[in-house]
Amino acid sequence: MTLPIIALSPRALAEAAPSGSGAVEYEGFIGWVLSLMESFGELGVGLAVFFETFIPPIPSEAVLPGAGFLAYEGRMSFWLAWVMATLGALIGAWCWYAIGAAIGRNRTRRLVGRMPLMEYEDFDKAEAFFQRWGGAAVFFGRCVPLVRSFISIPAGIERMGLTRFSLYTLAGSGLWNGVWIGLGYAFGPAIRPVLERWSGVLSDAVIVIVLVLLLWFVIARVVRLRRNRRAERRGAE
Repeated sequence: MTLPIIALSPRALAEAAPSGSGAVEYEGFIGWVLSLMESFGELGVGLAVFFETFIPPIPSEAVLPGAGFLAYEGRMSFWLAWVMATLGALIGAWCWYAIGAAIGRNRTRRLVGRMPLMEYEDFDKAEAFFQRWGGAAVFFGRCVPLVRSFISIPAGIERMGLTRFSLYTLAGSGLWNGVWIGLGYAFGPAIRPVLERWSGVLSDAVIVIVLVLLLWFVIARVVRLRRNRRAERRGAE
């Protein structure tokens, strides 16, 4: 006698699992991200991306694959997670756009020049880059860490059309979010055992990498400022 073979999706398997088995508890930063998404569903994905857009040190590269992983396990919709992530990025971009438009060019330049380890030249280069590339800067900037947040400021300063700005933001953010959520979904079978055993270690690694990058930026900027001051002193002599 041949038994029929029934193919079950990850969602069906999750629903068919015994209720008393309980979900695996993940640790650290990754555990917090997954719990946020699992508690609020696809809305949690949007919230996580909004925080990442408005608070750049939170890396989306560590957030979005978690949404894909949960979609693989059937605990949320892949497409709705992608939509909410893109909307979260858009709302965060609107906030930075509004800040740039409200503060204006001159005050923003003064603020940048007075910030520790920053120079007026940093603002001038960013402004020149945006004026040259415009919409392309917004689109491709969504795929670059840190830049994807702050590219909205010169767009607001230059009063780029909000509709045009939103379309470029949606296109760039949608591409970026789709790639990382897709990777989390595609590698779900390989990711799960790794997260179950090493989520705490991976969370610490993400934090260490962010801190190392910040330290590298600080050291490189201090060295650059000292060289510039020495050159100015030599020129004055």
